[in-house]
Amino acid sequence: MKATLSIVATPIGNLGDITLRALEILHAAEVIACEDTRHARRLLNHHGIQAQLLALHEHNEQVAAARLIDLLAAGKQVALISDAGTPGISDPGARAVAAVRQAGFRVTPLPGPNAALAALSAAGLEDAAFHFVGFLPAKVGARRTAIERLKSIDATLVFYEAPHRIAETVADLVALLEAEREIVIARELTKLFEEIVRLQLPEATAWLAEDDNHRRGEFVLLVSAPPPREGFDADSERILKLLLAELPVKQAAKLASEITGLAKNDLYRRALEMKDS
Repeated sequence: MKATLSIVATPIGNLGDITLRALEILHAAEVIACEDTRHARRLLNHHGIQAQLLALHEHNEQVAAARLIDLLAAGKQVALISDAGTPGISDPGARAVAAVRQAGFRVTPLPGPNAALAALSAAGLEDAAFHFVGFLPAKVGARRTAIERLKSIDATLVFYEAPHRIAETVADLVALLEAEREIVIARELTKLFEEIVRLQLPEATAWLAEDDNHRRGEFVLLVSAPPPREGFDADSERILKLLLAELPVKQAAKLASEITGLAKNDLYRRALEMKDS
C-alpha cells in the first residue's frame, strides 16, 4: 500500500520462519529500512528480493526516520526490518515508527518471529502473566538495582542477554532473587544448536559453568514469578515498597493498610524487614 510503513518481523535464526505475507510485502517494497544492510541482504537474497536498502540503527534512527518520511511522502512502498525478530522490541524501530506516525502516515505490523514468545511457548511455565524486560543494564550496579526493582512483580520475568554477559547476569539473578524460583535458559532459538533447559534458579550458575557451549549464542532467560509470601501478595509488596521510598516506615505502613486492606501491624513489620534488607 502506498504511504504505509510496513513493520516486518523476520526470522531469529531459521530462514524458513518467515511468513508468506512478509515475503509478499518485502517483494513489493521499493525501499527496505534495516539495521545492517549486509545482514539484511543475505536474508533478502535468499528469497530473491531486490530492493533499495536504507540503514536504520540505534546510532542514526532519528536521521533515518526523516528519510523514511520523505520516501512515504513521495508515495514509496517502504518496509522496516531488524536483524532478527520484530523491529522495535529490544531492537531499533520504535523512534522511527513514532516519527512516521506523527507525520501522519499509516504504520501496519506484520507479526512473526519473536524470541521472547518463542521461549515462553516452549518453557512450560504456568504463571498467569509475563513481564518483558529485554536487556538489563550492562553496568553491575545498575543491573542489580534493576533486578531488585523487578523482584516483586508477580509474573514470569523475560530477559534477553548476550553471550559475553550471560554468566554475570545469571549470577546476579541467583544472588538477588528467591531460591524457590525456576529459570528457563533458551539459547540459539530456531538455530542448529538450539537448547532450552529448565532449572531451579540456584542451579543455573553451575549449568553455565559446566560446558563452554552453554555460554555461547543469543539468550532468552525466563525467571518464574516470586513464591507466594504468607499474608502478602506481589501487589501489596510493590505498594509498600513504593511508599517506603517516599515516607517513613510508620506512615508507609498506615497508608499501605488503607490501600490494600491488610493489617497495619503486619505491614509495619514487613516494612521494617524491607528497610533492613
